[in-house]
Amino acid sequence: MRRATIDVESPLECTIIRRLNRFVVEVTVDGSLQWAWINNTGRLEEFLLKGKTGFCIRNKHPLKTTLRLFAIREHSLGAIIDTQLQMKAFEKALAIGIIPWLDGCVLVKRNVRLGDSIIDYLLTCGKRQVHLEVKSAVLRQGHDALYPDCPSARGRKHIKELTGLRAAGEAAAILFIAALPGVTAFKPNRAGDPDLGDLLREAWRAGVNVRAIALLYDPSDSLVYLYDPDLPIKI
Repeated sequence: MRRATIDVESPLECTIIRRLNRFVVEVTVDGSLQWAWINNTGRLEEFLLKGKTGFCIRNKHPLKTTLRLFAIREHSLGAIIDTQLQMKAFEKALAIGIIPWLDGCVLVKRNVRLGDSIIDYLLTCGKRQVHLEVKSAVLRQGHDALYPDCPSARGRKHIKELTGLRAAGEAAAILFIAALPGVTAFKPNRAGDPDLGDLLREAWRAGVNVRAIALLYDPSDSLVYLYDPDLPIKI
């Protein structure tokens, strides 16, 4: 069952023209050519194709871009490519208690140093502290969501840090946000980064809590929905 998390304020439908660089894409809104910011470090090659329909919001403090591209239409729904929006939806889902495996957990701190890395969250779950790293999985293979879509040295580093933390007896977790409509499982993309897939398997065997959730954007009501709070993992 879908559960609403956050409301996207005043979204605009846009059409993708071309990607200008890693962070900027050219779009049209009502026939007007504009630049939109992309908050995602992945390649997103299957999304940023000319003619694709996207969804933007206006930047509150526009600098080089007036818009922010946050989702791409998939049939009647939207795949959420904006990682900040994904994490905002996750935080709301955590706060309202609709992720059963995180029942009783509370967000204590964001951007926590662990070794040579910065981990996304520190949670308290009962009497235990849990370091939680979040990754965006928006590559699709059939009904599976995959991560990463390109080699990720940063992702490998985070997994190693969390595996080491778990080996020291502390709680550690990795969450993959499958922000795609209609997915039924998550798996690492070994074609994109085979070493990361191996490290994730090692982390899971060491006791790191490897999980996934599924989100989608519904343009009919401008809401982001959590539709699977415990997406199956194929490690």
